[in-house]
Amino acid sequence: MVQTFLDHLTVERGRAANTLAAYRRDLRRYRDWLGEHGLGEWEAITPAHLGEYLAALTTGDENHRPLAPRSVARAASAVRGLHRFAVAEGHTAHDPTVDATVVRPKLRLPKAVDLETVNRLLEAAAVTGPPRGTRDVALLEFLYGTGARVSEAVGLDVDDVDVDQSSVFVTGKGGRSRVLPLGGYALRALQRYAAVRSSLKPTGPQLFVNQRGGRLTRQGAHLILSGCAEVAGLPPGIGPHTLRHSFATHLLDGGADIRVVQELLGHVAVSTTQIYTLVTVDKLREVYATSHPRAR
Repeated sequence: MVQTFLDHLTVERGRAANTLAAYRRDLRRYRDWLGEHGLGEWEAITPAHLGEYLAALTTGDENHRPLAPRSVARAASAVRGLHRFAVAEGHTAHDPTVDATVVRPKLRLPKAVDLETVNRLLEAAAVTGPPRGTRDVALLEFLYGTGARVSEAVGLDVDDVDVDQSSVFVTGKGGRSRVLPLGGYALRALQRYAAVRSSLKPTGPQLFVNQRGGRLTRQGAHLILSGCAEVAGLPPGIGPHTLRHSFATHLLDGGADIRVVQELLGHVAVSTTQIYTLVTVDKLREVYATSHPRAR
């Protein structure tokens, strides 16, 4: 049943590969837990059992480390989806997740950096010199200038960039694609990189090339960002997603419509984008508290 459900998510729901891999791990652990507790039939599983299982994820055991709240919430979503699928496919009329307590992760606001920090990262990236430094600057300018996910950036081919239209074609989660505008800084950085890309001896059409000539990986992009942060004397924890967060936050601070930001980020639901408005409200509150004579 688990594999059938995963196949359904792949073919009919278009879930991303990383999501499917996480669901596969979650459901394999759930299946093992049910077996250990003698719960071999759908009808035998109760909301109380689900509560026990989720609590076990939080505390961990001798074979598993405790999971963070977001990971527990993802596991709960996988289990809920499996039971709903079993009902929809006619394997059972019983869905214990209907009355189970929903696990919600603690809201974490995205961490953005200011423009000065972005510039420090770019200066650090350029220190290496061409061709690697030129590539790194192009990568950072692209991530900050478009708000693209790191997986979208490293998945680009050369032909995805349209210099004449100052745009780029990216493929995001679930195979959903969109066209993003390229600002002047990102476009010029990509053009400078294009002039030296052949020095990296690319083995294919990939835009961002690693040291062996292959496609730059997500992990490689993270290492580039963390290395730039270290050179710039910035605290650890800065990665490609930091630039995506900064892109969205700076757009909203500048007065951009949230629906436009939603489209640029590739969010299916505007509720996902709205978390960035909480960041800007915090900034407004800070400015108010330090500027208004009646704020204190």
